[in-house]
Amino acid sequence: MKDFFTGLQFLTRIRIVEQTDWSPDSFGRSVKYFTLIGVVIGLLLAGLAYVFAQFLPSHVLAAAIIIAEIILTGGLHCDGFMDTADGVFSGRSRERMLEIMKDSRVGANGVVAFGLLLLLKYSLIADMAPAMLTTALFLMPVAGRMAMVISITSFPYARPDGMGKAFAQYAGRTTLVIAGVIALIAIIPFGMQAAISAGSAVLAGVLSARYFAKVLGGLTGDTYGAITEITELVALLVFII
Repeated sequence: MKDFFTGLQFLTRIRIVEQTDWSPDSFGRSVKYFTLIGVVIGLLLAGLAYVFAQFLPSHVLAAAIIIAEIILTGGLHCDGFMDTADGVFSGRSRERMLEIMKDSRVGANGVVAFGLLLLLKYSLIADMAPAMLTTALFLMPVAGRMAMVISITSFPYARPDGMGKAFAQYAGRTTLVIAGVIALIAIIPFGMQAAISAGSAVLAGVLSARYFAKVLGGLTGDTYGAITEITELVALLVFII
């Protein structure tokens, strides 16, 4: 439970226990529970969508869900997405890209990329019927965290240090298996449409990870966030198609 709470309280703004131990190995052990944390996020988003759909028009509902997810996760993955866009699309050398991504300031590439991400996510959510939306919102974060787990366990880390390195360095051999089993148990009961959407989204996330690793010489904590955002977007897109 301690490892689960470590991951939950890092990836979300949910605070259940007071925790002072944020050691690297604790971060690494928490990775196997990332898809379970995705289930928690998915249940909250689906529940909010169900309630909001009773009295909000679709376009307001879409905005409310996006705001709720950002509040729930503290904008952690949004920040990684913008930093990754700033670095990868800068056209600079690999070393300079990593420096740009580490800069706390957000550049034009990050702002534009994030604006487009929000526009696409808003459009997809607004276009879904309420019954379809609750399922899509549940599977979306599960797929996103599954892609993150694959990225952490299957690709090298690009920096000699950093918070994201703790995840990559201390995640055990069984991490991917445990996370994958949790994801399958969560998604399969929703049928073929959900399975295809989640599977396609995870594939898109892995392809994104492969591209980032090729450009940067590995992955970073920022790219983990970007991969999660891309995976969630594709999950919604394939589900509505």
